[in-house]
Amino acid sequence: MSTQDGNNAVENTPAPKSDKQMRAVRFHGKEDLRFEDIEEPKCGAGQIKIVPAWCGICGTDLHEYMGGPNLCPTTPHPITGENVPLTFGHEFAGRIEELGEGVSESWKVGDRVVVQPIIYDGDCGACQDGLINCCTNNGFIGLSGWGGGLAEHIVVPEYAVYPLPNNVPLDVAALVEPLAVGWHAVNISPFKPTDSVLVLGGGPIGLAVVQALRARGCPQIFVSEVSAMRKQYASDFGAHIVLDPTKEDIVARCRELCGGSGVHVAFDCAGVQQGMDQAILAVRARGTLVNIAIWDKHVKLWPNDFNFRERGYMGVATYVKGDYEEVIKAISDGRLDKCHKMITKRIELDQVLDEGFMTLINGTFSDEQNLDRDIGDTY
Repeated sequence: MSTQDGNNAVENTPAPKSDKQMRAVRFHGKEDLRFEDIEEPKCGAGQIKIVPAWCGICGTDLHEYMGGPNLCPTTPHPITGENVPLTFGHEFAGRIEELGEGVSESWKVGDRVVVQPIIYDGDCGACQDGLINCCTNNGFIGLSGWGGGLAEHIVVPEYAVYPLPNNVPLDVAALVEPLAVGWHAVNISPFKPTDSVLVLGGGPIGLAVVQALRARGCPQIFVSEVSAMRKQYASDFGAHIVLDPTKEDIVARCRELCGGSGVHVAFDCAGVQQGMDQAILAVRARGTLVNIAIWDKHVKLWPNDFNFRERGYMGVATYVKGDYEEVIKAISDGRLDKCHKMITKRIELDQVLDEGFMTLINGTFSDEQNLDRDIGDTY
């Protein structure tokens, strides 16, 4: 089933006002997250109204809570027209409860769906090139307006909605968004199925990259990680060798494991200066360092490390059209057969702050749970 291409005016039309109330988790500012009653959105032309079933708490949400607003607009967003306070939640799946005028007849009430949260204008040069993730005015549902998955109802443009096969549960579908980040990174990198790869960081995105590589049959996946818990997860999710940078020379080990040449591709999912320095040198001549991490400060690069070995460096931003469909298909056909293990805790909507955010921030999971994973939220 295909969705609309999204380059028409109705997509940027806010949902009509409603007299009904609903519950939602709203971000008001630094360390100010509230579970409150707000107006329930109406479903307008070209829009689909969804009841979210499961929603992940993303690292971006945590950073906004602890030190934001950063990505959340404090002045009206150029597309949504909204600013804080805003409803959180951009990793979610649910069921259709209403269809707006003009929506494709392929949809029906009750359909199980997942939402791709990128907001884009459709007019800038990047959008005209099909690169909606690089839109000049881009934003995210759940961060920039148009509601979020941590609410009882949400209205989104049709282009944002993707159908789910019957064998993909709604809680697992909430993981499509972070999985799509890793999938996209591998897709646009120079990686070939015979290549050796180093992944920096065993957090959610690092594990998404590992799973995407595993789905493509990568024969050598190395993960550099400090946390004992994350090292175990990296191994469980498909890494062939897990390295500890506090105990091993990452550069020397990668060269040793790759016949003296180093890895073909390195994916930086950690955003740490020391790790990036090691990854550059661990990449072989004409290999590539792919940056997925979002950095909170400037870092240093020594161009000679690239010039003298003709190494490449590229940045990656979320995902583009097609990535969601590929991830959903890979979950359905079993290539991403371990992704359900990324769900480490399930909580109710009114527990998001205390049992979700504070649990993650304070690291109060038991040893069997990962401190920085997406959390399923049920309500």
